[in-house]
Parts: sequence; structure tokens; C-alpha cells
Amino acid sequence: MFDYIKSKFYLSFGQYIKDERGVTAVEYAIIAVAMSAIILVVFNDGSLKTALTNAVGSIQTNMTSASTAN
Repeated sequence: MFDYIKSKFYLSFGQYIKDERGVTAVEYAIIAVAMSAIILVVFNDGSLKTALTNAVGSIQTNMTSASTAN
């Protein structure tokens, strides 16, 4: 009985080691962190934040004016 359980364990463990589905997610996470670091370095002066704030403000103004026009 012990040999049967041991052989099942080794078979399951071997399949677990060969499974590479999670590796792709880890690779994407590493790439995302690297891209975030690059973006932070490039836009560290606040110009990105200012541009995004202005864009969102413009969208909000346009939506408000469109809703009051009706």
C-alpha cells in the first residue's frame, strides 16, 4: 500500500514540476513591474499627472455641458 501511495506521489509531483502555466503569469508580472519603473523614471517630473488631470477635467467639463444642454 505504501509503495502505491509513493508511486502516485512521484507521478503527481512530476506532473506538477512539468506544469508551466504559472510561469507565464510570473513573466508578465515581471514585465509589468519593469514597464512601471520605466514610466516612473520618464515621467517623474509630474508632466504625466498634469496631462492626465487636464484630460479628465476636459472630459468632465464636456460631459457636464452636454448633460445641461438637453
